[in-house]
Order: sequence, then structure tokens, then C-alpha cells
Amino acid sequence: MQTPRLFHFSAGPLGPWHIEQVRAVRGDALPAAERLSVHTNATSLPGASWTLRGITSNERYVERAERVQLVSVQEGLGRPHATCAALIPIRKSAAWWQLTQDERRAIFEAQSRHTAIGLRYLPAIARRLHHCRDLGDSESFDFLTWFEFAPSEAPAFDELLAALRETPEWAFVEREVEVRLVRDDVGV
Repeated sequence: MQTPRLFHFSAGPLGPWHIEQVRAVRGDALPAAERLSVHTNATSLPGASWTLRGITSNERYVERAERVQLVSVQEGLGRPHATCAALIPIRKSAAWWQLTQDERRAIFEAQSRHTAIGLRYLPAIARRLHHCRDLGDSESFDFLTWFEFAPSEAPAFDELLAALRETPEWAFVEREVEVRLVRDDVGV
């Protein structure tokens, strides 16, 4: 059985995640909605206000030693105690995409220390990155990052976001939305 790579994030009246807040960090926000469903089927959910799509892909800005270190401490998604989540859609500027891979890597890691910052918050905060550009030009965002954590780790998650947003990499972000969620079984 093949692991799914294409994920849909559909906001509307259905889903196990209650949307607590939709906040524009930079650029336009997404429309408000009550619940969120994360699914791998291509079927639109009834009454969805919006659906974002992203695909898991190869790791582009991490070196082998960094990957080994990340994998050794990161836990998976779906942990029973991780009832809080955040969906962070991001679109970077044309200037970012005009850089070569090694130039982006230098900004991502050598200047911004993105991996080192993330490692400080593992294993408490789990994440999965979804690439949208791989799906074509019609997508509204370049990346969708899905985070899960326990309620007691919410302050640490806020610290993580603040640290990442202070890096040189974030100068290339032209749109970012923060969707905060809590899992329950009411809207399933």
C-alpha cells in the first residue's frame, strides 16, 4: 500500500478540527470557517469555504546530518495528547524563487538557522510540510505546514513561530496565514 502524498485541507462545517482562529500574518487572510478536515481524497467536502492542497515531497534544504538529527527526535502526527494544531500556508516572493537552490539553502540554514530553531522544539511539536508549487501555478500558496502539539506546548509553539519569523528567510514571505485548531470528535 502506497503512502498518500497529496493532502487536502478543507475548511467548512465538517471535520475533526475546530478552527479557533484564522489570522493574516502577512497579506490576505483566508475566509473564516468552523471546522477543518485533513484528507487525502480528491473529493470536495460539502459546504467547504476553502480547500488548500499540498503534496509531500523530497526534502530540499536539509543536509544528511541535519535530516538524521531531525528524524531521531521528531515524533509523528496523530499522537493522542496532541490535540492542538496549526496550519500555516505561506507564499514566498518571486525574488525567493529566482534564487538558485544553493542560494535558498544558504538563506534557509546558514543565515536563518531554520533547522536549528526547529530542533529546539522537538519532539513536543510534530510537523509535516506540503509543497503546493509542485501542483501548478493555480495554487494560492507555495507551502502548507501542518503542526500538532499538546495544549501545554502552545507557548513553545508561539516561541517557535516568533523565532522563525525573525529570520532573514521571512523577508521573502509575501503571504502567511495562521490557522489555529483544536481536535475534537464533534464535527467528524
